[in-house]
Amino acid sequence: MSVPITLACERYDRTEALRDGRIRVAGVDLTYLPQQVEETFFRMARFQEFDAAEMSLSSYVLGLTRENPPFVAIPVFPSRFFRHSGIYVRSDSAFTEPRELAGGAVGIAEWQLTANVWIRGILADQYGLPVDAVSYRTGGLLEAGRPEKLKVELPENIKVSPIGADQTLSQMLADGEIDAIYSPRAPHGFGGEGAPIRRLFADSRAAERDYFARTGIFPTMHVVVLRREVYEKNRWLARSLFEAFTEAKRLAEENFEETAALRVMLPWFLDEAAATRELMGDDFWAYGLESNRHVLDTFLGYALDQGIAARPITAEELFAPETLEATLV
Repeated sequence: MSVPITLACERYDRTEALRDGRIRVAGVDLTYLPQQVEETFFRMARFQEFDAAEMSLSSYVLGLTRENPPFVAIPVFPSRFFRHSGIYVRSDSAFTEPRELAGGAVGIAEWQLTANVWIRGILADQYGLPVDAVSYRTGGLLEAGRPEKLKVELPENIKVSPIGADQTLSQMLADGEIDAIYSPRAPHGFGGEGAPIRRLFADSRAAERDYFARTGIFPTMHVVVLRREVYEKNRWLARSLFEAFTEAKRLAEENFEETAALRVMLPWFLDEAAATRELMGDDFWAYGLESNRHVLDTFLGYALDQGIAARPITAEELFAPETLEATLV
């Protein structure tokens, strides 16, 4: 008899075969709930509503290093994203490079957002802007009243304060009350000729390609987690889910080879896929621990420095052990 599992996850090309049933999870009767990541993260972190879910890597690490960790992850990364493109300033500001933000105020929706952990770490490592060189204001990007999902104990050198209950970071940037925003989503006023908000990196694509060429890091944003009690009752679920996600990703990658008709509404999609593989290798969106160890080690260092992780942890500790070894014949 199959085990019923409810999975909350955004709709991605790399997971679509799970959602539409082309790939079945061995031993599982799967219900796939497609929904925006913010909703999934909030409901899973606060209420543990789902058997399995896409989860912010930083939220997972935060819970894993404190008492009674609620989740167990598998080394599947449904979301990855270079984040040089996620730093916004006013179009009329004089800022052209990160270190010029030193001494200023930066808006962030939440301290523990994975995108913000990466941005702060990269700017410190690569661009000479230490994490504590700016002060931080937290709150809703587009809507007022956003709280931190999870409590974070910050290092003493980090200065973070919430914005007003009726304020938004977008409006504060537009009004000059903060100097920049770090965000996975664009603020109001960004985009189009003459827009009042621009990216700090004028050519963020070039900056991100250079970053990968120098570091080999394609930042991981999300993992897939199981509620711990679900995992401990049927530990084989971790391996079954890992194998199914891997096969679903393989099916999505077949789009990169289809030349008879475009499956994506981008005219030069195939050229872009080829250019990406030339720079990043064939398996540029790799699952599994070993292919991502250097990426995860870097993130875990940032997480410890920024108060996300309560203690040092290794990449192996992140994942169910059943997903780290395979049967040999």
